[in-house]
Amino acid sequence: MSESIKNASRARRARKIRYQISGSGVGHRLQVHRTNLHIYAQILDRDAKVVASASSAELEVRKALPNGGNVKAASEVGARIAQKAKEKGLEQVAFDRSGFKYHGRIKALAEAAREAGLQF
Repeated sequence: MSESIKNASRARRARKIRYQISGSGVGHRLQVHRTNLHIYAQILDRDAKVVASASSAELEVRKALPNGGNVKAASEVGARIAQKAKEKGLEQVAFDRSGFKYHGRIKALAEAAREAGLQF
């Protein structure tokens, strides 16, 4: 599968997800982005302003885990973003996976965030 087709498919999925989130009535969304080396999560309000963020590129996570591009790192980031959200008083968010398939690292981050008390 060529790279342009993969990117177009991900962009299409991302548009569809964001459209569904905009109609859901949930005020904040947990947006996830992954690269080969790291995974990033941030909670955005309706105006797309960052409320809380966590990533495997953060110093504390890098000290604990040598590799930021695996399921273990994604689970750690999920737990950290849920903790930061609860500190800000957020319990309910919408999960925006940015067109990535709900599989592997994305799934691990989501499950860790749910276990830490974030609802979506």
